[in-house]
Amino acid sequence: MDTVIECRNLTHYYGNRCIYENLNFSIPQGRIVGLLGKNGTGKTTTINILNGYLQPRSGECLMLGYRAGMLPPTVKQKIALLMEGHVQYSFMNIGQIEKFYSAFYPKWDKAPFYELMSKLKIAPSQRISKMSCGQRSQVALGIVLAQNSDLLILDDFSMGLDPGYRRLFVDYLSEYARSQNKTVFVTSHIIQDMERLIDDCLILDYGKLLLQQSVQQFLSEFKRYRLVSSQEPDWRDMPVVHPEKIRDKIEFYSTSDKKTLSACLSRQNINNQLVEESLTLEEAFIGLTGKY
Repeated sequence: MDTVIECRNLTHYYGNRCIYENLNFSIPQGRIVGLLGKNGTGKTTTINILNGYLQPRSGECLMLGYRAGMLPPTVKQKIALLMEGHVQYSFMNIGQIEKFYSAFYPKWDKAPFYELMSKLKIAPSQRISKMSCGQRSQVALGIVLAQNSDLLILDDFSMGLDPGYRRLFVDYLSEYARSQNKTVFVTSHIIQDMERLIDDCLILDYGKLLLQQSVQQFLSEFKRYRLVSSQEPDWRDMPVVHPEKIRDKIEFYSTSDKKTLSACLSRQNINNQLVEESLTLEEAFIGLTGKY
């Protein structure tokens, strides 16, 4: 597969605060990739660096083979960007705003825009100013899709949307991207939505990248384990993350299998009646990054 986005040894600071150091990742063509992380870990910063709005301390980012911030106009036309917030020009109606934006994009395809508006039961004559927050977000998505770009970058697309609009947003985007072999790079604070949408996840922690993996592989390997014991294990002897003991109840997360973990407990003479639990993407994200 061709590489659509590549970040090499990316380092960025705000003042003396390190956002991340020597960050490396790549995104192949045709994948829907979610950038996950807690507040302040650098998700929007990464989007801004990719689009040339911020200059990193060191390292470089490439999009479609060109350095971020130095994209030729012909390459910019292949990238659609949706940042936090919604479409402007609220005095326009649906038909007017579609016609206005179409003048800027040579490959403009109005079909997905009007198909999405039809699903929302929004008439072409309806003004943006008369729409709800969720409807405005759908208009913004429709404009992004109509650009018919090779790469779609969506930053916190679900902000302000109720569950129904989020589901529509995610399902429509997923179907469109896969049917058209588009590459999507997306962030969201609502990880339940991401599980329905993305193929791969990048998980940022403070200062570093914890994981780049397919969602399917991540959820098949990363498990939560529970047991009851008055004795707390020596965690240094165990391949686990974020262990927690409250009274006699012990909980931890690991990519190691149950047999390996039970053997570790047996060596410490601890009851090893482990209970293994599969996780949702949100649960696995919290398990890997910690609750706090």
